[in-house]
Amino acid sequence: MKLKSLKLVNYRNCKSAELNFCDFKNLIIGKNAQGKTNILESIYFLSNLKSVRTSNNLDLILFEAPQMEISAILDKNNTEIEMDFAYTDEKKKTFKLNKVKSTQKDFKQVVKTVLFSTEDLLLLRGAPEDRRKWLDRAISQIYPVYDERISKYEKIRIQKNNLLKDEKIDYSLLQVYNEQLAIAGANIIYLRKKFLCEIEKIASKKHSNISEEEMLKIVYSSTFKTGETVEEILENYKQALEENYEDERRRAQSLIGPHRDDIIFFINDKESTKFASQGQQRTIVLALKMAEIDIIKEKAGTSPI
Repeated sequence: MKLKSLKLVNYRNCKSAELNFCDFKNLIIGKNAQGKTNILESIYFLSNLKSVRTSNNLDLILFEAPQMEISAILDKNNTEIEMDFAYTDEKKKTFKLNKVKSTQKDFKQVVKTVLFSTEDLLLLRGAPEDRRKWLDRAISQIYPVYDERISKYEKIRIQKNNLLKDEKIDYSLLQVYNEQLAIAGANIIYLRKKFLCEIEKIASKKHSNISEEEMLKIVYSSTFKTGETVEEILENYKQALEENYEDERRRAQSLIGPHRDDIIFFINDKESTKFASQGQQRTIVLALKMAEIDIIKEKAGTSPI
C-alpha cells in the first residue's frame, strides 16, 4: 500500500496543505510547530478515525474554522483509491470513497497504518489504559468487527454502572447486564489474547535481532482467571461477576472485565515497566511496531503505511 498524495484543509495548524509522495521513503522536514507531526497524525487518522494525541476530534479543526478535511489518494494492490473525510464543528462526519458516499465501517477498512511516535513509549511508562488503547487499535485494523464489540461492551458497562448507583437495585436487570457484559467481554478478551499470542511470536524474534541476550515475553493480565476458549472465558467471567457483586455494589462501578485489564511486558522474565531501562523500553516498542507491520501484511494482504 502506498500513499500517493495528501490534502489537508483546516486540519490542526494546516489551513491548506497539499503533498505528493514518492514510491520509496519520504522525509518530512520543517521547523518546530510547522505541522510535521500533524501530517503524520492525519494519515494515521484515516485508518482509525481516531487521533493518538486527543480523544476529542474537535481539537483537529483549525481554530475558528467550520470544519476540517482530509483527502488522500492511495495505491492499494495496483488499484487507485481516493479517500475524502470531513468533520464539522457540529460533530458531523462525511465519508467518501472515489467520490461516492461511504459508511464509516467501509471507510476505515481501506488504509492500514503503523505509527511509531513518542506517545508509544507510554506502552511501558504509562497506565494500563495506554496499553489497552494500543492493543485495541492494533486489533481493529485486523479484525473489523472488533470496534463494534468494544462499542457494545462500553454501552452495556455504562448502563450497568448507572444501575449500580441506584439506591435500590433491580437485581434481575443487573443479571441481564452481567450476561450481556460477559458475552461481549469474553469475545474481546479472546481476541486480545489471540492477537498478543501472534504478535509475541514475531516481536520476540524482532527483539532478539536487536538485542541478542534479551528475551521478550508478553502476558495478558486480566481481572479474573480467563481460560483459552471463548466458552471458558465466558464461564469464568460470569462466576467472577457473581463473586464480586458486593464489591461492585459498594463502589458503584464495574470492577471485572476487559476495561480494567492490562498487558505486561517481560525482559528475561523481569517486568519491563519496573526494571527496563529507557533503551530497553524503546527496543520493546520498536519490536512491537515491526511485528504489527508483519501481522497486517499477512492478514490484510498488503503492507501498511
